[in-house]
Amino acid sequence: MEIRIGITNTGRELSFDTSESADGVKKSVASALDAGATHLTFTDVKGSSYIVPTAALAYVELGSEESRRVGFVA
Repeated sequence: MEIRIGITNTGRELSFDTSESADGVKKSVASALDAGATHLTFTDVKGSSYIVPTAALAYVELGSEESRRVGFVA
């Protein structure tokens, strides 16, 4: 699943693929914001970790969980 994160005062967004489910990501973001956590941590499919400060969080966009099809469909 693709995640795109907007960060305030930044012209670019953070975009990566993760193996987590959409519900899991939603719950972790909501619980971090409700608890007043200072940062969120995400891990992509390659094992890289991303730490995003919650104070600079503009939006979190979750893509579809379906894999893209490659090739021709008859």
